[in-house]
Amino acid sequence: MSLLAFSFGFKDVIDILLVAGILYETYRLLRRTGATNLFWGILAFIVVWFLVSFVFQLELTGALFDRIISVGAIALIVIFQEEIRMFFYRVGSRFSSWQLFRRRMEIDGTVERQEIPEITRACRHMAATKTGALIVIAGAGSLKEIADTGERLDATVSARLIENIFFKNSPLHDGALIIRDNRLVAAACILPVSKDQTIPQHYGLRHRAALGLSEKTDATCIVVSEETGHISVTENGSIREISKEDLFLILNSTFAASGRD
Repeated sequence: MSLLAFSFGFKDVIDILLVAGILYETYRLLRRTGATNLFWGILAFIVVWFLVSFVFQLELTGALFDRIISVGAIALIVIFQEEIRMFFYRVGSRFSSWQLFRRRMEIDGTVERQEIPEITRACRHMAATKTGALIVIAGAGSLKEIADTGERLDATVSARLIENIFFKNSPLHDGALIIRDNRLVAAACILPVSKDQTIPQHYGLRHRAALGLSEKTDATCIVVSEETGHISVTENGSIREISKEDLFLILNSTFAASGRD
């Protein structure tokens, strides 16, 4: 009867919701890397540890489990440091969303409208000629580490320049083009490739690289497929194909959120 004689209050509801949220986010991150079996194994171990230590109060077995938990926690941090980094980035991005909203309200749209038609025109031409392209529009993050992997440009955004960069025989056509503060910052940049096992097989390396960056930063990536000429956009770890008509609207919203005063 003593096990059943407990009070259940508002704090307990909050406690359960927090644990459920952490477990759900952990499952989502591990599912992307194909390690769902490891997640269920860890969860089963935690349940057994809880039963042994707190419900049945087996001191010797509980002490053994406590030692394993303390060592295992450090091992998991080392093994899944990238996934843990992604988790905290997503938590932080929720709190920084109000800054992007404020920036969208304060930005003068007359500046961005000069750049958006240039990018739209370039993407439409490259889609029509099936010229592969990967364009990154930086958000709140600077993407300096990514830009340092390529060739620095610091050039005005223009359709002709973008098309020349991704021309098949151009030395800069491999890799990503970084756009920040309405400038072409760098080309031929190397992006982190997504490890998500659920990505459809028909997506190529450009799409996986765009997804990998959008999983770790708030940048928006535009991909033009070399095989099909389709245009895709990645944001917040998700990818979707868009029409050429929708590209202008998406760029307008993206520049409004990522612009600077």
